[in-house]
Amino acid sequence: MNTLNKIPTSKIQRASKLISTGAKVGVNYLKYYGDKFTKTEEEAKKTLDKNNAEDIYDSLKELKGSALKVAQMLSMEKNILPEAYTEKFSLSQFSVPPLSAPLVSKTFRKYFGKNPSEIFDKFSLDSVNAASIGQVHKAEKDGKKLAVKIQYPGVSESISTDLAMVKPIAMKMFNIKGKDSDQYFKEVENKLLEETDYILEMKQSQEVAENCKNIENLLFPNYYPEYSTERIITMDWMEGVPLSTFSKGSKSDDTRNKVGQTFWDFYMYQLHYLRKVHADPHPGNFLVNENNQLIAIDFGCMKEVPEDFYKPYFELAIKENINNPEFFEQKLLQLEIIRDDDSPEERTFFKDIFKELLVLFTKPLQNETFDFSDDKFFTDISDLGQKYAKNTQLKNMNANRGSKHFIYINRTFFGLYSLMHEIGAKNVKINNYLSVPKNDKNN
Repeated sequence: MNTLNKIPTSKIQRASKLISTGAKVGVNYLKYYGDKFTKTEEEAKKTLDKNNAEDIYDSLKELKGSALKVAQMLSMEKNILPEAYTEKFSLSQFSVPPLSAPLVSKTFRKYFGKNPSEIFDKFSLDSVNAASIGQVHKAEKDGKKLAVKIQYPGVSESISTDLAMVKPIAMKMFNIKGKDSDQYFKEVENKLLEETDYILEMKQSQEVAENCKNIENLLFPNYYPEYSTERIITMDWMEGVPLSTFSKGSKSDDTRNKVGQTFWDFYMYQLHYLRKVHADPHPGNFLVNENNQLIAIDFGCMKEVPEDFYKPYFELAIKENINNPEFFEQKLLQLEIIRDDDSPEERTFFKDIFKELLVLFTKPLQNETFDFSDDKFFTDISDLGQKYAKNTQLKNMNANRGSKHFIYINRTFFGLYSLMHEIGAKNVKINNYLSVPKNDKNN
C-alpha cells in the first residue's frame, strides 16, 4: 500500500480536495444519465453508486480525520446508504494509506523530542493498521510487546472546518432542517474532538477496564502514560483477530454464543451501571484471541448517558409502556420526539412513526433471550428504514426530532445489533445487567 508523506491540513487544501471530488461526482451523474438510455434504471443507478462511492472514499482516505471518521460511522448504517457506499466506506476501519516512515519519526520528535528508536527497544516504522484518526505500530520495551497509536497530523485542528463543509450534504441526506440543527452537529463535533485527545482516551480506557474487569471472558490492554502524549498512545500489544475476521470464520455455535454474550454483557453493564458507554462499536475496535476471549482496545469515543435521558429511553423498551398511550406520549415529550408546539397532525404522525420503530427496535430488550443470527429481524429493520427514507410526508415535515443524546446512543445500539448479527450469537441472555424500573406512574 502507498504511504502518505503529507496530509492536507489547511482549510483551503481540504476544501479544494472536496471540490475536486464533487466535480468527479458530477461527471459520474452525466455518465448515469447516458447509461439510462442503454441500461435499466437499476443497472444505471448501481453503476452510479459504485463510481461515486469509489471517488468519495478515495478523497476521504487522503484527508483522513473527521471526514474519514464520518465515512466509518456511515459504513455501520447499512439501512441508510446503498450497499456500494457501506462496502467501500467500511474499508476506513482497517485499510487506508498509512503515514510514511519519515512522517512517523517527525511526529515522535514533535511530541517526545526523540525518534521512536530512542524510546523503544524495537519499533516498526511500518504501521500494522491505519484507520480514520490514527495508525498503529508494533514496538517492544523491556521485553513487553506494545502497540503504539499515532494520530495523523492536523486531525484535531481540522474537525470544525471539515464538519462545516460536510454539513450541507448531511442535512440533505438525513432531512435535517436548519432550525435547531446546530445541537446535533455540535454533539458530533465535541465527540470527534474528544477522540483526538489521547490523554483523555487513556484515562477513559483505564476507567472502563477497572470498572468492567469482572465481566467474564473480557480483556483489556494495559496503558503506559510514560510513553503517551495527547497525540501518541502506548498500550499492550494484544494478540487476536478483528471481530469481523472472527465472525467470518468457521466457528461453532457455542463459540459464537460465548463471544456474543460477552459483547452484549459489556455494553449492557456500561449502559445500566456506568451510564457511560463505548459509542463506537465497529469491528476494528475489538479483537478475539485464540481462547475466544473478547478484547476491547479503543475507548476514544465514550458517551455519557444522563439520567433524564436514560430513564425514559429504557422505559420505552418495555412493551406495556409502548402500548400505554398516555405514558408513551409523556416519554416522547421527555425525549423531545414530540413537542408542545406540534400541531395535532404532527403529534399523531410522529407518535405513530416512533411506535412502529420502537416495537421493532426494542424486540431484543423485551425477551429473556434473543437470537441475533435471525435474518428476519435485520431484514425488518432494513425494510422499515427504507420505508421511512421514501416517506414524502416525513420529508416535508421538520424531522429534527429527539434529544441530541440519540445520535450516539442509537448509533451504539445499531452498531451493537449489527455486530451481534455478524457474530451469529444465539440464545443471548438479555437482562444480565438490566436495572431500569417498569412503568412508574409517578414519573
